[in-house]
Amino acid sequence: MARTKGEASWTARQEDMDALLGARHDDPFGVLGPHVSERGVTIRAFVPGAETVEAATPDGTLVLPLTRVHDAGLFEGRAGRRKRPFRYRLRCANAGGAWEFDDPYSFGPLLGPMDDYLFAEGTHKRLYEKLGAHLKTHEGVDGVHFAVWAPNARRVSVVGDFNGWDGRRHQMRRRLDSGVWEIFAPGLGQGAVYKYEIVGPDDIVLPLKADPFGFASELRPSTASVVTRTDNFTWADDAHMAHLKTMDARRSPVSIYEVHLGSWRRGDGNRYLTWDELADQLVPYAADMGFTHLEFLPISEFPFDPSWGYQPIGLFAPTARFGTPDGFARLVDRAHRAGLGVLLDWVPAHFPTDVHGLARFDGTALYEHADPRQGFHPDWKTAIYNFGRHEVVNYLAANALYWIDRFHVDGLRVDAVASMLYLDYSRKDGEWIPNREGGNQNLEAVAFLQAVNTLVYGEHPGAMTVAEESTSWPGVSQPTYAGGLGFGFKWNMGWMHDTLEYVSKEPVHRKWHHDKLTFGLLYAFSENFVLPLSHDEVVYGKRSIIEKMPGDDWQKFATARAYYAFMWGHPGKKLLFMGQEFGQRAEWNFQQSLDWHLLAYPAHEGLRRLVRDLNAGYRRERALYETDCVPEGFRWIVADDKDQSVFAFLRLGGEGARPVAVVCNFTPVPRPNYRVGLPAAGRWLEILNTDAGGYGGTGMGNLGAVTATDQPAHGLPASAVVTLPPLTTLWLALDEHQS
Repeated sequence: MARTKGEASWTARQEDMDALLGARHDDPFGVLGPHVSERGVTIRAFVPGAETVEAATPDGTLVLPLTRVHDAGLFEGRAGRRKRPFRYRLRCANAGGAWEFDDPYSFGPLLGPMDDYLFAEGTHKRLYEKLGAHLKTHEGVDGVHFAVWAPNARRVSVVGDFNGWDGRRHQMRRRLDSGVWEIFAPGLGQGAVYKYEIVGPDDIVLPLKADPFGFASELRPSTASVVTRTDNFTWADDAHMAHLKTMDARRSPVSIYEVHLGSWRRGDGNRYLTWDELADQLVPYAADMGFTHLEFLPISEFPFDPSWGYQPIGLFAPTARFGTPDGFARLVDRAHRAGLGVLLDWVPAHFPTDVHGLARFDGTALYEHADPRQGFHPDWKTAIYNFGRHEVVNYLAANALYWIDRFHVDGLRVDAVASMLYLDYSRKDGEWIPNREGGNQNLEAVAFLQAVNTLVYGEHPGAMTVAEESTSWPGVSQPTYAGGLGFGFKWNMGWMHDTLEYVSKEPVHRKWHHDKLTFGLLYAFSENFVLPLSHDEVVYGKRSIIEKMPGDDWQKFATARAYYAFMWGHPGKKLLFMGQEFGQRAEWNFQQSLDWHLLAYPAHEGLRRLVRDLNAGYRRERALYETDCVPEGFRWIVADDKDQSVFAFLRLGGEGARPVAVVCNFTPVPRPNYRVGLPAAGRWLEILNTDAGGYGGTGMGNLGAVTATDQPAHGLPASAVVTLPPLTTLWLALDEHQS
């Protein structure tokens, strides 16, 4: 039964008890736990189901019986001779037995004023060390510190199996300066499952929310967060990390193998491979193929498999589909020890509106814009982050740093940048709001991207960021101090569309589309480009790369080989989606493994060998990568022979690097005695011939080398007569050892 107003003033007020038991109290720490006054120390506890409760010091020198003041389980008592707080545990009993625990309301806060200040300002670089669920020893007791941002909530509780999912049990402390709620839950440990129960400003209890900073999650369809550590992995990649700090990716070979981890390969019964199985199988395969980097489609936790990870909810949690976060760390570590960098697809543009996620997180449009003209994406039916809110920008920026800091990833490929940059992206007139200057540029998103890139490059020298940006926005990969967005690289979507359109044409028609392969050089050095043949090009009826090629199987594979060698010789870093290295025939299906059985067929195995040799040659020849981003590294030799569909160009490296000539014949007609201008007389080695028999070609070529004489051609001082096999690309390199 409840006490009445006439009883001693140290007892709980009726309105406080009603608010606590109704889980509507705005300051539960003001009522529960220890409270010091001139009358002594008062202790109040809420223990549903207990018949008796007493507070006892750990050594047992003081045992304070608490009186039940409400049948729901509210107890209180006073130690009149004590004038300061003391450490105690609650001893409880009922007909079923006895138990004891540390009172969460007896612990002070862990966050401080500086955390509030930096978060409100949007500059807390290590916000993931403060918000979320953290295993801590606090005031000598082990437990978990929970902290979550919900400034407009009337009440926030952390709930889980540990408290029967009862929102009255762990009502959190509000930090007025930041809108963050926190509580230390003693006795909890690794693996505890939890969510947040939030009462919105309209006094309505929201659907339970997963932790925006949760470091692990339950396996879908379950959606709770899981307490875990991501700061205690033992790394063995010191050599890689030291090298990374000294690397300039613009002047280094970058050949990226893009992978959807759920469908690269499957286990028995079509199950997902674990992180460790991927480390055992994917890492040695990619290393043997000569790629420099693995790029993973989004691995942050996401609820819907067909989204491929591009609708993430748990930005800080490696998906449970493949195991625990330490398993992902082992995969990265193994990749680094094998000489492979790791890039993550990162999705800060939007988020899904699943009820357990960020949408209307505290009952208001907190992470997103309230106005659907700014806060709702019409294509993906998702919410758009409010890039004008400091705390939201801090959340995303801290997430970018988190993956590089905690998991040693080498960089981030940022998805859907164009959708962030334009307020009218995929919108009709009247469906968007102009910026303060009356334009369609999202100035807040621009500032956000600049800030994130500045942070990444400032905090982690050697890391790289790559923009998937499909428009002509200027300066995407230019420094922020020069007005650019500050990315290290930009996907060259125009090059990809043009060149795929060209090679998809029947050879007889290619002469009418000759500019599709030459136009890209007009802007090739306006950005630091990556040439992407990505997952987007082999789904939704677009056909796989090999099936885009016209003609019979011989022509399909010959054209693909010539195209890949053209791409690897072209200025720009390289990206190839999994399966395309061996000529996957079917479109990519995220629900099953790649068709690895195709490697039993010579044409497919030949294509795979070619890609491996392309990577090896690319990494060996400095001219093919050192000057990817500057015009001094490129010179056309033949750009206008549209009637024969022949292209030839030079790649030039830094001092001491031998030049490489790339010569392509995109018709099935051999071109004997084709004169090609070269920068020096002498022996030029045929270091690559895509028509070689080992790749599945006819074996036609130049017997390993050609001799250039002093006869000028194509504006160059020397030239050689070359045999161009059908549908073939040749690489010719000056023999450095000729006498």
